[in-house]
Amino acid sequence: MAKLMSVHHLALTVTDVDRSVPWYVRVLDLEEVTRREEPDTGLRKVVLRSAGDEFSVVLVQHADTGRRGFDERRTGLDHVAFRVHSAAELAEWESRLQEFGVHYQDAAPSRTFEGSRVVVFRDPDGIQLEIWADPEL
Repeated sequence: MAKLMSVHHLALTVTDVDRSVPWYVRVLDLEEVTRREEPDTGLRKVVLRSAGDEFSVVLVQHADTGRRGFDERRTGLDHVAFRVHSAAELAEWESRLQEFGVHYQDAAPSRTFEGSRVVVFRDPDGIQLEIWADPEL
């Protein structure tokens, strides 16, 4: 059987794509590549791509936005971790988050993968995001 190669895209439900898209573009340096809106259902989707075309993030707004806010303790998504190549690059991301006024937790050792370091922050809907650096060999 063929093995899975990687994650093609990640789709996140947001309450307002008009608020979230500029945040993801500005803060995470993603680029909007396509947008789909279905007036009859109220569904709105925006595909954002990483600079190196390594992955895509799809922001989805459903017609019913009266849902409770994000909570990683409920069944479903817990968090999303984006990988960088080194601790130096992780430090660059801390500077970037600070520059854009994003509240974050300083880089700290991972409690899940020994030797890794992680910066934790949240998007406008409170979805937990991480920038992750594995141990350098």
